[in-house]
Amino acid sequence: MSRLLRSGAIISAMTMVSRVLGLARDAIIFQYFPAGGALDAFFVAFRIPNLLRRMVAEGAFSLAFIPVLAEYKESRSKEDLQKLLNHVAGTLSLVLFSITIIGMIAAPLLATFFAPGFLFGSDTHVNNSSQHGLTANLLLITFPYIFFISLSAFVSAILNTFQKFAVPAFTPVLLNVALISSAIWWSPHFQEPVKALAWGVIIGGFAQLAFQLPSLIKLGLLPKPQFKRGHEGVKRILKLMLPALLGSSVAQINILINTAIASLLVAGSISWLYASDRFVELPLAIIGVAIGVVILPKLSGDHVKAQGKAFSETLDWAVRVGLLVALPAMVGLMMLAKPILATVLNNGVNGWELVEMSSMSLITYSFGLPAFILVKVLAPGFYSRQDTKTPVKIGMTAMFSNMLLSGLIVYPWYQLGYLGPHAGLALSTALAGYINAGLLFYQLKKQKIYFHYPDTNRIWIKDGLRIFVGLIAMASIILLLNPSDDWWQKAGLLSKVIKLFILVSLSVLAYFGALFSLGLRKSNFRPT
Repeated sequence: MSRLLRSGAIISAMTMVSRVLGLARDAIIFQYFPAGGALDAFFVAFRIPNLLRRMVAEGAFSLAFIPVLAEYKESRSKEDLQKLLNHVAGTLSLVLFSITIIGMIAAPLLATFFAPGFLFGSDTHVNNSSQHGLTANLLLITFPYIFFISLSAFVSAILNTFQKFAVPAFTPVLLNVALISSAIWWSPHFQEPVKALAWGVIIGGFAQLAFQLPSLIKLGLLPKPQFKRGHEGVKRILKLMLPALLGSSVAQINILINTAIASLLVAGSISWLYASDRFVELPLAIIGVAIGVVILPKLSGDHVKAQGKAFSETLDWAVRVGLLVALPAMVGLMMLAKPILATVLNNGVNGWELVEMSSMSLITYSFGLPAFILVKVLAPGFYSRQDTKTPVKIGMTAMFSNMLLSGLIVYPWYQLGYLGPHAGLALSTALAGYINAGLLFYQLKKQKIYFHYPDTNRIWIKDGLRIFVGLIAMASIILLLNPSDDWWQKAGLLSKVIKLFILVSLSVLAYFGALFSLGLRKSNFRPT
């Protein structure tokens, strides 16, 4: 388990570098481009291929590919393993190329479907065919990103399975570098500056693939793409992948649904949701994604070796570590929403309105962070056993719950004239996340995949009380030391950075200090 902790720490550290640079990227984008208008168009054009990448490559494909790859690694010859990689590479490349061509051809239709407000208008959006046209144009540029980044995810899956975590975790840094460069240096050379961001996406995707290839060559596993329709390993992966595509895509489909609804709301709603989503993605990636990446190969190996107790202990460890960090992250984001947004976003062409509106959705979206992390942690419990049907059924339930909640929350919120109906979209996604996580947990318990002993239950109660006291200490520090909104609106960038750093540092120290004083140690997170 200490090896898992070290691997998780490596991924978290590399992911932290990437996400912090990602925040710098977003700060620069919002400094150079006003929220709404062309920026809304770019976020739609970037979100579609990016979410397809998460659904297909990093979602369904990885969840289906890694268990099969782990089995080949544990029980097959090196020659069989190489053949599997060759045929998967060939099939994946063909599929991705087809998806890319179709997506580019269908760019205007996709822009209409995922951002109907740009074309048809609403109470606050006039009919804006130029914005729809810009979205389609940007989508034509960004769509090939799915080809490069999906092959990059394929390489990452191989490296992760062979315990090479650092390079795949660092790779997203390159996309951030490309977008920062495009915003600062390339955009002035375009008649429509936002197109520079679209080209930055393509350059970043190619760079991420190229960056990982030397590590794969060093392992001696560089695939030579081949296509054989009847290859046994490929058939198994495809059989697992099709239902996993639905199960792992729930969150991404929900985001696309929210984007479509947001395009019908107040102008700028897409940008506000994007800004809040980015800050929730930071702890989600550092905690949830990192733990999920680390435990999937371990769980797959435990299942192959029929080690049920080790399997359950790995899941329990992941849940406990996830909640240990997810809960304070949720409280911190909710209580420091305006300070964080004011520090990162309120320094350029956008004013305080961006901070106020984005903070509404950040608060409601952050409420679902523990659930989002639990989904990342619990789902591998099924996929590692090559059970894709159960999470699919649960995922579909969560997706329809999100759609129902969106109608129940957003429509009356909008019709009654309350400020920030986009925050209702974020809240519906958060609630759907808890439905998803709760059903996954219930099924793992029902199928006796994840089980507790009496000693484990006592440990959970003790740790839960410790975490609760830690959260109280953390919240008290923030309440005592956080200045008024007026201060955050008027202060200079350096003053805000220093103040936010102090607030975050002291609240983290208060939380973990309380845990330590109550007896929580690293040894508490070893398997029982």
